[in-house]
Amino acid sequence: MNAPAAGETVTPAAVVEHIAARLSTPLPATEPWMGQSLAQGTAGTALLHIERAHTGHGIWQHTHQWIAAATSGQISAADTSGLFLGAPALAFILHAAAPGPHRYASARSTLDAHVADLAHRRVDAAMDRISRGELANFAEYDIFYGLTGIGAYLLRSDPGGSALERVLCYLVALTQPIAVDGRQRPGWWVAHDPHRGASPPFADGHGNLGAAHGITGPLMLLSQAQRRGITVEGQPEAINIICAHLDVWRQDGEAGPWWPEHLTVQDLATGIPHQPGPARPSWCYGTPGIARAGQLASLAIGDQSQQTFFEDALDACLSDPAQTGRLTDASLCHGWGGVFQTIWRASRDAATPVLERHLPYLTKRLTQQVLRAEGGPGLLEGDAGAVLALMTANRRAAPKSGWDACLLID
Repeated sequence: MNAPAAGETVTPAAVVEHIAARLSTPLPATEPWMGQSLAQGTAGTALLHIERAHTGHGIWQHTHQWIAAATSGQISAADTSGLFLGAPALAFILHAAAPGPHRYASARSTLDAHVADLAHRRVDAAMDRISRGELANFAEYDIFYGLTGIGAYLLRSDPGGSALERVLCYLVALTQPIAVDGRQRPGWWVAHDPHRGASPPFADGHGNLGAAHGITGPLMLLSQAQRRGITVEGQPEAINIICAHLDVWRQDGEAGPWWPEHLTVQDLATGIPHQPGPARPSWCYGTPGIARAGQLASLAIGDQSQQTFFEDALDACLSDPAQTGRLTDASLCHGWGGVFQTIWRASRDAATPVLERHLPYLTKRLTQQVLRAEGGPGLLEGDAGAVLALMTANRRAAPKSGWDACLLID
C-alpha cells in the first residue's frame, strides 16, 4: 500500500500495513549469518510475518517464505550462537510460528536438541570460569548471545527440562561475589568495557545494570521462571541479591528514581556512579527495562511494596519530558518500540492504572516514529520490531506469537 498522504489521519493500523508491505519480500542475505540473525536479519523480520499470520493479517504461505529464507543457509549451533543468532534464534521463530504440535515439528525437534546441547556446554564452560575465579563477559550470560537468552527460549520450549534447570543454577551462581585482586566484585562483573573492548576508564572491567547486557536480564529470567513455578535451590535468594544491588545503586533525582547504565571500580569505591543523571529511557539500558525487571522480581517474590516502587519509577520516568525527549527512533532496543512494549506488558501486571494512562501517548509517538522509519531489516533496530510493537498497540492485546519473550518482558 502507499504511504499515508500528507494531512491524512495516520492510524497505527495504516502504518502497520504500510511498513509490512515494504517488508513483504525476503532479500538475499549480504552475509552468511544474516538469515539466522534475530537481531538484524531475516529471522527477526520473519517474526513480523508470523505475528501477522497468527492475527489474520497475513497468510501462512507468505510467512513460510520468510521462514524458509531464514533457515536456508548453514545453521550455527556453535558456542558463539545464542538467542539472537544461530540455532536458538531459528528455534525461537519456529516456536513462535507453531503454537500447536504439528507445524514445523521435525525442524523444531532437531533444533531443540541442538539448543539443549548448547545450553549444557555453555553452562559447563561458565561454571568452570567461575571455579577459576575469572571475570565473566557479556556473551556468557546476557540476553542477546548468552545463557540468559538461551534460557528465555528454554522457558518457552522445555520449561521442565534439565537444560533450563542448569541455566537457572548458573544464574544463581552468577549472583555470588567474585574476588579480583583480593577485592570482591559482583559475580556478573565483566572484564571488558561496555562496548566489549578495552578502554582506560574500564581498565578493571565494569558492572552492567541494563536489561540487554547487564544483571537485570538474568533477574528477568529468574523471576519469569519463578512466577511459573520453576525454581532451583537459591533462586529466591538470587532474586533478592539483584534487587538489593538495584536498591544500592538507585539514584533519586527530581524527576524520580533512575539507575546508572554501568559501574566502574571507582564507582564501587566511592559509592557514587560516574553517570551524572538518567540517560535514554530504553528497554536495553534505561529505566523501562530495569524497572520492568524489578516489577517482575517483585511479583515473583510477592513483595507488593517493592512492586509499587518500580511501577511508580516507570510512571515518573515516562512523565519526564527531559527523559522521553532522548528517544529518537522507533526501535525495540533503544527507541519508542521497546518502551511501548515494555510499558504495555508492565501495565498488565501493575497494581494500579498508573502505567496504562501513558499508553495513548506512547502509541502516538511510536506511530509517528514508525512512519518515518527507513526500512532497515531485523528485529532489534529494524522496522520489523517497531511494527510488532505497533501491532500490540493497535490490537490492544498480547502478541499471539509471544515474540516479545525474546526481550523477557512478557
